Amino acid sequence: MRIYLAGPLGFSEAGRHFCASVLLPFLRRLGHHVVDPWSLTEPRAIEAVRRLSPGPRRERAWARINREIGAGNRAAIDGAEAVVAVLDGPDVDSGTASEIGYAFARGKRIVGYRGDYRVSADNEGSAVNLQVEYFIRESGGTIVHRYEDLPGGLAPRRSRSARPGVGRHASAPRRAPEGSAAPRTHGTRRTLAPTRTHAGGGTR
Repeated sequence: MRIYLAGPLGFSEAGRHFCASVLLPFLRRLGHHVVDPWSLTEPRAIEAVRRLSPGPRRERAWARINREIGAGNRAAIDGAEAVVAVLDGPDVDSGTASEIGYAFARGKRIVGYRGDYRVSADNEGSAVNLQVEYFIRESGGTIVHRYEDLPGGLAPRRSRSARPGVGRHASAPRRAPEGSAAPRTHGTRRTLAPTRTHAGGGTR
């Protein structure tokens, strides 16, 4: 499965170490192709902008590279089958929350991973922000608190549309053309009622 890994791990040295040494190898050992958005942008391009002196030139450079990063992340989500979102922090990272919302709108399954034990929810009924959790669970995903439990959330599931008589592929009973024999049902067999002709030429 092609997975987009959303999360704020790239912002800190500890997060980058955990992502590169633990989380990415774990998911790849399961046979998934994992897209790490932090690796989609050339680090030297970002460093070049950081070295610019404050002012309009640096602002324009940041605006250009920000757009490139955002567009690249969007394309990567579009090309993924599922999203694994790291939900750690006092609140879910704003960029991660945005990617979760976009992934949900694109019909991707989203699995959240929160290894952070701090309370980060609107009330006792959720693990994180209620809207974020809604998108995750309504996508067919779940929230786990150990990265070792991610395989369960990513396991293949039967599509709802595959259930008999459910979904857009279910067809309504066909009406018999006017004047034709009306079907009668006897158990599992269908028989045709005989056509009776009246003196006036009508049928019933």
